Amino acid sequence: MLTGPTGAGKSEWAARLAAELPVEIVSVDSALVYRGMDIGTAKPDAALRAAVPHHLIDILDPAESYSAGQFVADCRRLIAEIRARGRIPLLVGGTMLYLRSLAEGIADLPRGSAELRRALEERAAQEGWPRLHAELASLDPDAAARIHPNDPQRIQRALEVCYLSGRPLSELQRARRPLAANLPRYALAPADRAVLHRRIAQRLGRMMARGFLAEVERLRARPDLTARHPALRAVGYRQLWAHLEGRYGLEEAHERALAATRQLAKRQLTWLRSDRATRWIDPDAPGAYEQWKCELRRELAGP
Repeated sequence: MLTGPTGAGKSEWAARLAAELPVEIVSVDSALVYRGMDIGTAKPDAALRAAVPHHLIDILDPAESYSAGQFVADCRRLIAEIRARGRIPLLVGGTMLYLRSLAEGIADLPRGSAELRRALEERAAQEGWPRLHAELASLDPDAAARIHPNDPQRIQRALEVCYLSGRPLSELQRARRPLAANLPRYALAPADRAVLHRRIAQRLGRMMARGFLAEVERLRARPDLTARHPALRAVGYRQLWAHLEGRYGLEEAHERALAATRQLAKRQLTWLRSDRATRWIDPDAPGAYEQWKCELRRELAGP
């Protein structure tokens, strides 16, 4: 797995490796799954994707949602399929929720039931959510202890899992299997934070020059999309959408997008540092790429 903060150069390193080894790239990026969101996500271009197989890119419309559970299930399936072809799966990206789900595992929970949710909502309207919380406490005391009696969304989901699976949510969560436990994990990050900030600013400038604003305008013209859709909450899209709504000027939107991207990079670095299995690489260190490639070859060769 090759991860790291946004703007660190992960995609470039992955493309270099794919030119030398039989690699297929699996995206670990929650924005790349959406079609029509190309410029603001720094999506790999058509030529690269034609030369190197990429997965979990352009699989959804921006009006749809995609959960961490779906990502892990797709990732597990793709890794098995790629290995069956005698090729190397390379997971590339920095979406923290996905990384956490890969590293720590995610519970195998049943899909939601619209009918059951409506029934629970009707009961809550009559009896109140604290009453349903008490019911949860009898079915799953551990989950109830973690969920506030006035948190309807989590109470509803915990009860839904109990009724659909016949098992407590907390029990299913304890049985989760980490997918990335045996995958070597590398984080690409410049040692100098100022270098990363400069790269982030340069990348945003290139996006704007390529037509990022026009891309957001096209999305906003769709009657079925709003700023509340998960796809449009992505960094950069959110700020340009607000500009198009007249909330502030383009220059301010640019500065807000830049600040939000820097904050995202900071959060990514903070989480990655908490993962002791991650091995750090400074892409600007002499011979860094060649050393990484040699280490990967040794990992693939096994003991």
